[in-house]
Amino acid sequence: MEHVLFVCLGNICRSPMAEAMFKQMVADRHLTDQIQVESRATSTEEEGNPPHPGAQKTMRSHGLDPSGMVSQPITAADFDWADVIITMDQSNLRNLNRLAPTRADQEKVHLALETVPGFAGQEIPDPWYSHRFEDTYQSLNAALPGWLDRVTQADQ
Repeated sequence: MEHVLFVCLGNICRSPMAEAMFKQMVADRHLTDQIQVESRATSTEEEGNPPHPGAQKTMRSHGLDPSGMVSQPITAADFDWADVIITMDQSNLRNLNRLAPTRADQEKVHLALETVPGFAGQEIPDPWYSHRFEDTYQSLNAALPGWLDRVTQADQ
């Protein structure tokens, strides 16, 4: 069983969108018995809150169901659980590397866009500031198939 964890600052915009999208991709490929997907925050500011209304609207417009999702901060147990941790920007990458209990946990942390040719090191901006939730969806839509390929190859 592979465990994939998506992380952003508040776990109310990018990471819940990524979680919902990736879960759908996993289901579409009939891999739900092989891959588990969760999302977390690097901050506690939004703990217990549902996804941002703009994120919910965007998810629903693409046939994804955000109901039941709530923001949760990352813990040491999450680092232990996850096989790969995918984050959205350099700030969260630094925070995750600082929070990681071990060097091996740090090596699990990656930027989402590193699977998109020519986009390694680039960020998916936080739509909380710009309200460009569809742009976030499209960036994730470009990156996530590559992550699914990596995860399924790692599981073989």
